[in-house]
Amino acid sequence: MPTYEYRCGACGHEFERYQSMTAASIVKCPSCGKRKVRRLIGSGAALIFKGSGFYATDYRSSAYKEAAKKDGPPAAPPAKTAACDGCKKDAKSCPREKKK
Repeated sequence: MPTYEYRCGACGHEFERYQSMTAASIVKCPSCGKRKVRRLIGSGAALIFKGSGFYATDYRSSAYKEAAKKDGPPAAPPAKTAACDGCKKDAKSCPREKKK
């Protein structure tokens, strides 16, 4: 839900309200009680990342990523596939094996 800014035309009081987008605009001033309040055009909300979780999971340096790869378990060797006697292709992709 966005935060809207309001200003009273009678007393000049400015305030903010956290409201649903579908909620009706406030018309009565909480300071003077007159019905002269107008919603201001806001500058929009900035994207703020708070806490350590965002950085720790998404934007690590490349040096950190390389060190993490070295610390991880070793990669398994590629699996060997049976080759056809007439060619160097896998038995699954060899055209001669498909005919059998």
